[in-house]
Amino acid sequence: MNILVIGGTRFIGRHFVDLARARGHAITLFNRGKTNADLYPDVETIQGDRDKQGDLDQLRGRTWDAVLDTCGYIPRHVTMLAETLRDAVNQFAFISTISVYADPVQEGADEDAPLKTLDDATTEEVTGETYGGLKVLCERAADVIMPGRVVHIRPGLVVGSYDPTDRFTYWVDRIAKGGDVLVPGVASRRVQFIHAADLGAFMLRLIEDRVMGVYNAVNPTTPIHWGEWMESTKRATGSDAQFTWVSDEFLQTHNVTGAELPFWVPAPHDGVLGVSNQRAIERGLTSLSIDQVVAETLAWSRSRPADHVWKAGLSAQREAELLAKWRAN
Repeated sequence: MNILVIGGTRFIGRHFVDLARARGHAITLFNRGKTNADLYPDVETIQGDRDKQGDLDQLRGRTWDAVLDTCGYIPRHVTMLAETLRDAVNQFAFISTISVYADPVQEGADEDAPLKTLDDATTEEVTGETYGGLKVLCERAADVIMPGRVVHIRPGLVVGSYDPTDRFTYWVDRIAKGGDVLVPGVASRRVQFIHAADLGAFMLRLIEDRVMGVYNAVNPTTPIHWGEWMESTKRATGSDAQFTWVSDEFLQTHNVTGAELPFWVPAPHDGVLGVSNQRAIERGLTSLSIDQVVAETLAWSRSRPADHVWKAGLSAQREAELLAKWRAN
């Protein structure tokens, strides 16, 4: 198949491109050439900015079996792309997010759950508050222009090599170091994530099978909880870590943020990490084991420069201070 990828050189897009090429598909990239520009010297790359119609016009007069949009965050941008490719592709695959669901999300919610709305539907400022609502409008923009030809993939937290956020990587690295590890909430709380390779494989399957519709792309394929995740990570890293579970209330009182404790979503909002993936499983979604995800992530993390600046996670000092206060509580 001939597949046009918008983006394609960082994290999710990179995993997809690697898998698609390994399966013999012809890839064309469209991006600004600002991230890993030399990653695929033998792949056709059309350099351009999706916010400039003149750049998008470079795509006219060509045809592809499908387009994968890895970086659509603003409805206007999705509209421009879809209108440009209306007669050029058979399928529009759009990477959305489980953040489209209206809060609080009920555990087990499926793809028909209520969606977020924005107070200002004209905003183009992407923030933590507008991100999900903007993705809802992006989905609708694609559907309006290509009715019946769009597949929306709604991932949860995506993990694995090349992850620029450090969210999952923080936990792998922290547990590997051992010692007393501060963990939020309770061990029985649901958690979900998906390795970028599993996500890439699922998206490629949807494109190869010409599947349309909406799918929650979250793993593991069987439900797990924080306790299982932490213990699996400890086992996979050969660590001597000991876990201290600290309540949501304590963490909120001490102004701990989700950036400091990635994946921590306090009740009653924690259902967002327990949505249904049954529809995706029926369409072929598979998952690496937690041990495999941890091992792959740890190996990649250790390959990075020693002076890597972490974008998520507690500092050692902050963690020690919180643990001391918790024990004195």
